[in-house]
Amino acid sequence: MLARTGLLGDLDRLTHQLENGAASAGTLIPADAWRDGEALYLQFDLPGMDRSTIELTTERQTLTLTAERPSPIPADARPVLTERPTGRFTRRLVLSDALDTAAAEAAYDNGVLTLRIPLAAHAKPRKIAISGGVPKQLTA
Repeated sequence: MLARTGLLGDLDRLTHQLENGAASAGTLIPADAWRDGEALYLQFDLPGMDRSTIELTTERQTLTLTAERPSPIPADARPVLTERPTGRFTRRLVLSDALDTAAAEAAYDNGVLTLRIPLAAHAKPRKIAISGGVPKQLTA
């Protein structure tokens, strides 16, 4: 359902570091994923981020999440301690073609973004009806 390669994750982290500098170096949007018989669920931790700065897109089989947390420190102030990462964050995940990304739904509550992507119709288990009688000859 969810493909995660080390190289792609490393590229995301490197790109993020280059875009945002050392203050947010090594920061990755943490995620959990699970599935049931109907859908894949993803949850991302985005504490302190305004919903209006969060963007989810899919292109081909890649899900891209971007979000931004501005610095709370005024521009004219002198920082004393800066441990919380700020700036623009990006996370990319490669999804299976067994998911119907066009029917995905997302909700943001208490700093957690929850995404539900239903299984595509062709990926759901189905029963095959069995008829009685003599089987027809299959042609090669």
